[in-house]
Amino acid sequence: MAFARSYGAAEVVTGSSHMLRLENGITILVDCGMFQGEQEEWNAGAFGFDPKKVDILLITHAHLDHVGRIPKLVKEGFDGIVVATRSTMDLAQVVLMDSARLMEEEYKTRFRKAQRRGDERLVPLPLYTTEDVENIFLLTQIHARYDKPLKIAKGVHAVFRNAGHILGSATIEIDFKEGGRTKRVVFSGDLGNRHDIVTPYVADVPKADTLFIESTYGDRNHKSLKKSVEEFKEAVRETLINRGNVIIPSFAIERTQEVLCVLKQMYRNRELPRCRIFLDSPMAIKATHLFSKYYFELGPLCRRFYKEDGDVFGFPWLRFTSDVEDSKRINEIERGAVIIAGSGMCTGGRILHHFKNRLWNDRNCVIFVGYQAEGTLGRYIVDGAKWVRIYNEDIRIRAKIFTINGFSAHADQKELIEWMGRFESLGKICLVHGEKEKEMIFKKAIRKKLGKKAHIVRFKEKIFL
Repeated sequence: MAFARSYGAAEVVTGSSHMLRLENGITILVDCGMFQGEQEEWNAGAFGFDPKKVDILLITHAHLDHVGRIPKLVKEGFDGIVVATRSTMDLAQVVLMDSARLMEEEYKTRFRKAQRRGDERLVPLPLYTTEDVENIFLLTQIHARYDKPLKIAKGVHAVFRNAGHILGSATIEIDFKEGGRTKRVVFSGDLGNRHDIVTPYVADVPKADTLFIESTYGDRNHKSLKKSVEEFKEAVRETLINRGNVIIPSFAIERTQEVLCVLKQMYRNRELPRCRIFLDSPMAIKATHLFSKYYFELGPLCRRFYKEDGDVFGFPWLRFTSDVEDSKRINEIERGAVIIAGSGMCTGGRILHHFKNRLWNDRNCVIFVGYQAEGTLGRYIVDGAKWVRIYNEDIRIRAKIFTINGFSAHADQKELIEWMGRFESLGKICLVHGEKEKEMIFKKAIRKKLGKKAHIVRFKEKIFL
């Protein structure tokens, strides 16, 4: 009998990895993501299954917690078929190359320090290298198109529906035959916020015998996006009018593109005081170019921008600064700059240089538009720190700090339940991709609103389909 097992994102948010074993012996893996935060050390461990025995890898989208261990999977023997939307594959290449380069650089730094101590043999090798990433794209790829049934193996078909989360993201339906009838298992992937600025609405799915659904925000509803956008605009306007600079730590994929759309709207509506806007993140620049390339997969606002301007995100005051020297020159600007830089949680990258040069000035402001995890510099600042230490220098925080929480690429509890409520037929509901406490709240809400039981999936638990 066919069954599924989750080797990641089971009672935790990250590390998405779900395996299907079908009656005919075919083994399908849905995502192979990286563990982050408290579970990060799990990445170096064994998968819990033999990568050589996986026949097909389906990818819901290109966030690191869904694709981050694919190079390791290939390195350890996977040589099957990879199925994803074309835009997901392009974006995954950017994400994974960036991840591999960071790991290679970290290894070199640790190795040099260890050499000076004489214990370089104790330094662990990178999880994977840029060469390992390149090997993924030598495998057979099938590019899925939204809403088009796709034969992926004998007796097995898949349909990718737009999940409205990031560029190329998909909910995946898998149909297979068992005992003379066709069964359907659905993996939601990460579902988007219905009010997202960049992505389209989440596509409906007609039915599922078994549904694996994300529960990242299964415990709450989001703050109004409209209200958050107004807060963002006011913070930008006030700072620029007061002859200051705006610093925005931003995640390279989706959040950066949302911010650019809001700024472009402000420019077009003459709401934006004269300024210079810098996207100062090589990875975000590459991702933004890909979002523009696949503009037809984005939401109505982005498609309108492209139709009217021939460019989704570009406008006269925006500059991309890939080069390190161009990035350094931004620090010469005394006022009237909006600087969007990574990393989103301020754990590294160019944002630290901008903080060092601008946090001490009370005319400036920092706008946080994404979640700041505990233990990160971003969280420390959000929680009211008066001083921070950056590159061995103590910096006094005098800049105004704004935390705007309404920007989210994830559906909230209400949207998740409404999406399930539109299924014509819905069988077993399995909760994944969420912290256990939040899944418990979500489970109760599903019972109350839909009158259905939901099951919280445990690590490596066998779920019969």
